[in-house]
Amino acid sequence: MDNSNKPQDPLSGSELERYARHIVLRDVGGSGQQKLKSARVLVIGAGGLGSPVLQYLTAAGVGTIGVIDDDIVSLSNLQRQLIHDTDKVGMLKTQSAASAMQRINPHTKVEQWPIRMNKRNAYALLSCYDVVADGSDNFDTRYLAAETCEILGVPLIYAAVGQFDGSVTALKPYQFDSEGNPLPALRDIFPVKPSPGTIPTCQEAGVMGVLTGIVGTIQAQEVIKEIVGFGESLTGRLLMIDAKTMRFETIAYKRAVH
Repeated sequence: MDNSNKPQDPLSGSELERYARHIVLRDVGGSGQQKLKSARVLVIGAGGLGSPVLQYLTAAGVGTIGVIDDDIVSLSNLQRQLIHDTDKVGMLKTQSAASAMQRINPHTKVEQWPIRMNKRNAYALLSCYDVVADGSDNFDTRYLAAETCEILGVPLIYAAVGQFDGSVTALKPYQFDSEGNPLPALRDIFPVKPSPGTIPTCQEAGVMGVLTGIVGTIQAQEVIKEIVGFGESLTGRLLMIDAKTMRFETIAYKRAVH
């Protein structure tokens, strides 16, 4: 993410105190914290993955966070979707999430999108943001988000979970590596979108609640790295997490040759 031409909002006294532990980090500092404040991030889904992403990005001081989800909070969500609580059952997830985010950090502006992303609105929605974090739970949305971000030139931090496993990567297929080769896209990892019904949903197969917190927190860290510009991106690397053995493995992948 290129922040060079983006105006940097000054930090207030209360913000300097709030983010003091970031500011003393050599890789973040005051300039990095200002980048976070100036950033606009869209989080797709306010569920198991979206919950920790929204919470940590809010606490980190991201200035504007959009949250898109057309669902309402149900009791079965609360085993893993910790941004919601029992009193919010029956409320729109976007509204429940926004309420929690404002309690965490009143400096963050929350943009609520209580709708389902589709081919008609994806371009307009994603074009308003600097980084997109995909925490969706269906393949149609995942592929649509990846393909739209590629067209727009917007970094996408992708994550997914199964019953006891998860994965995270960063997608920037509109950029090139040091040798002039295009960086890989989602279809370079998963070439064919699975047919409906071939892979059990979370509702059908179940999911370990704490796993979504582990994977979503890593996803949030990748978003922050993309905004501030430190560390090594997961672009071209798929981080795979096995919660049963607590084994983390990274698989390198490249753009497919056509």
